[in-house]
Amino acid sequence: MNNFKKIFPFIIPYKKYAYANIFFNVLYALFSTLSFMSLIPMMQVLFDQTKRNTTMPIYTGIGEFKKYAEDYLSYYITDTTDTFGVGHTLSIMVFIIISIFLLKNLSDYLAMFFINFLRNGVLRDMRNAMYKKTIHLPISFFSEKRKGDTISRISADVNEVQTSFLSILELIVKEPLTIIFTIIAMLSISIKLTLFVFIFIPVSGYIISLIGKQLKKQSTKAQQEQGIFLSTIEETLGGLKVVKGYNSEKYFNRIFQESTQRFFILSNSIGNRQNLASPASEFMGIMVIAILLWYGGHMVLIEKTLNGASFIAYMGLAYNILTPAKSISKASYAIKRGNAAAERVLEILDQENTITSKKDALKKDTFESKICIKNINFKYEEETVLQHFSLEVKKGQTVALVGQSGSGKSTIANLLTRFYDVNEGTISIDSIDIKDINLQSLRGLMGLVTQDSILFNDTIKANISLGKLDATDDEIIEALKIANAYEFVKDLPLGIYTNIGDSGNKLSGGQKQRLSIARAVLKNPPIMILDEATSALDTESEKFVQVALENMMQNRTSIVIAHRLSTIQKADKIVVMQKGEIVEQGTHDELIAMNGTYHKLVTMQSFE
Repeated sequence: MNNFKKIFPFIIPYKKYAYANIFFNVLYALFSTLSFMSLIPMMQVLFDQTKRNTTMPIYTGIGEFKKYAEDYLSYYITDTTDTFGVGHTLSIMVFIIISIFLLKNLSDYLAMFFINFLRNGVLRDMRNAMYKKTIHLPISFFSEKRKGDTISRISADVNEVQTSFLSILELIVKEPLTIIFTIIAMLSISIKLTLFVFIFIPVSGYIISLIGKQLKKQSTKAQQEQGIFLSTIEETLGGLKVVKGYNSEKYFNRIFQESTQRFFILSNSIGNRQNLASPASEFMGIMVIAILLWYGGHMVLIEKTLNGASFIAYMGLAYNILTPAKSISKASYAIKRGNAAAERVLEILDQENTITSKKDALKKDTFESKICIKNINFKYEEETVLQHFSLEVKKGQTVALVGQSGSGKSTIANLLTRFYDVNEGTISIDSIDIKDINLQSLRGLMGLVTQDSILFNDTIKANISLGKLDATDDEIIEALKIANAYEFVKDLPLGIYTNIGDSGNKLSGGQKQRLSIARAVLKNPPIMILDEATSALDTESEKFVQVALENMMQNRTSIVIAHRLSTIQKADKIVVMQKGEIVEQGTHDELIAMNGTYHKLVTMQSFE
């Protein structure tokens, strides 16, 4: 119920559909009971057991309503039979029964009709909320998560909540009301027989509840396993060249099959336990019916305290309890399964986003003087990456960060863009701490070109215009020219409207990187961060990209994280890093003259 309370806000926008569903469920429960009660007068007419009554009864109050109803019904049947004959009376009874059953089924359809809008609306809104939360959560949250597991939560788990967890809406209205109305009708026929039945119902309910005890635990495991094999699919498709290049098809096939085998075993266990609910509840119900037949038959044939027509209707009512009871037992298992899914969904929705804008955060649209990184410390989990790191970047400067892998260069880019927050120290732009700047406007000041060209399965125009969604075709073409990319784009079949495939796989590495640069150029930010933008390219592609980078960096403040030192010799300042600390800084010529760490790095790369 605690998880249901957390999901309840998603139901509120659709409360009118919930009210309509409740209204028609009440009608369904009422007509379901009346459909069996209406059999009594028909069978009495059929077997000529109707008590003759030629006097119109007088209503004397609610306390005598049952007697009034019985007397009026017997009077109506007597009067109609005497006037039109027994055949006419029987026809009217049949018409009434058909009408009640029609109203019962119409109410059932309308209840399901309205709940459909609620369930699908909740499904849509939860998926939207999950996706929105996923893209707003900091990158650190996903560093330990499998992407496939997150996909599983947004797709399969949300769907499970919609189909299973929302069964509670039916569970608390339709089925209980059907049982309550049926019990009232049963009590009106025979209190003694009804009390006898209810000695056995709690026993059968307890036996049924034992079946579903392990269901939630197993459902959680099954949903986690689904996340694992979805991750395997996602990783395999993403790295298909490596899988094939290293003849690893068998290895990945084995990993996937082991996961689906575990899912198979868990699904069988859950399914069999769930499938046991229906026959178990039906068998326990039939046991109750059998006891009823014995005891009720005794009342009809020996004690003569109950007439045959009433007893047959009573048996129908008793069986009418079985269907909702069976539905309740099925729904309770579905809720256990849905509860496990809800926990996985809520884990994402309840996750606190540690990197957000303050309430009174400053909106900053311009960069005036300098970026100041002052005495910062940072670590991923337990691994220290930066220690007492300080750096000043003045407006218009190009500052390059160099060093061996793991020296903390890329971490600087992650901290400047607030993908992560520093543990100690401050980063400021124009003397304003970046934590005091609105997150969107902070990232609006920066253009980012990464080592991996992150492109999407869409057109060239759509990929480039991410930084400026209202850009015209001419603006996009101009950005492509600056990025040295228009030469190949203009030769494509549809030009800027050409789809570049999944992750831009229809293009070469150099072409993809030039599109990434064009995207940053179109955004036109005052600060540019280049995170090893040429390290994955061949020499020829690198020349094209280097020209594009130089075009882009003109009249801009640039922070260049470089692996290939040939790309940063013109930088105003080169900062040499080692194990998260600055060991040297200066221009290319100054650092060469020092004959220190930078000189060694240059020599290793055979650069003169």
